[in-house]
Amino acid sequence: MRHSKLLYYFSETAKAGTLSAAAKTIGITQPAVTRSLKQLEDILGVTLFDRRSTGVVLTPEGQILARRVKLMTLEYTHALAELADLNKGVSGRLRIGAGPVWLLSILPPVINEFHKQFPEVRISVTGPGFDASIQQLLNGDLDMICGGLDFPDHADIVKEPLLKLRHTVFGRKGHPLALKKNVNAEELNNYPWIVLADDRASGSTIGAYFAANSLEPPNVVVETSYLGALTIAGSTDYLSTFAESGLSEIEAFGLTQISHEGTFWEFEGGIARRRSSPPGPAFQGFRAILKSSVA
Repeated sequence: MRHSKLLYYFSETAKAGTLSAAAKTIGITQPAVTRSLKQLEDILGVTLFDRRSTGVVLTPEGQILARRVKLMTLEYTHALAELADLNKGVSGRLRIGAGPVWLLSILPPVINEFHKQFPEVRISVTGPGFDASIQQLLNGDLDMICGGLDFPDHADIVKEPLLKLRHTVFGRKGHPLALKKNVNAEELNNYPWIVLADDRASGSTIGAYFAANSLEPPNVVVETSYLGALTIAGSTDYLSTFAESGLSEIEAFGLTQISHEGTFWEFEGGIARRRSSPPGPAFQGFRAILKSSVA
């Protein structure tokens, strides 16, 4: 209990940025805050704050503790919600970070079925970009990521593969290459390309395909969002690469697959979650529906 109080004082000071503001929020005197922080630093054997004329700033050690305290608070909140769920239907919020193809084609029917089974759970789905999603997952701001699993392993992330995702080349309907069969890499290289700004592998994957065919990377003229790539490619002769699993939705933007030689990009897709946060009832329900949907 004593340590919990000290951690609470620490967390409020980190958020407030000054000892006086933290004291006001907590409802104690500033000297009491100072003594408590000093006591916590003595217990841990590290300095948690740099004291400056304008306030206090977390040290690297303080940043680590602040992140862990935030996760502890989130886990406590989740525990209270799960305990409440024992006496009533599952409720709360499920926070999902999703890749573009998941948002476009894979998740909509899953969300629809999930809502039928868990009407009291609100789903929050965001697509902030891969690197941001990973950080939000580690920070406890997301419950899961639905997307490609071809990222470096992390001690606190569990990957659950569900399907193979294969990227191929798309161009507008009526594109000069659209009616040809097995277009070679040199022909693809003759056209301008679009890469996805929020996809860490988009540009490098395109370059790797052409390098494997002893060619220089193509002329990338646009870097944009997934929606931007679909829109621009649908009205120009620019080429881009998208997952085949979103074919019907992609075609709605006036695009068609370009038949080409070789495999452009293939990788595992699925769910990523935090190892230190056991899945709750809503998570488990969503995962079961998703697995059934992609099976």
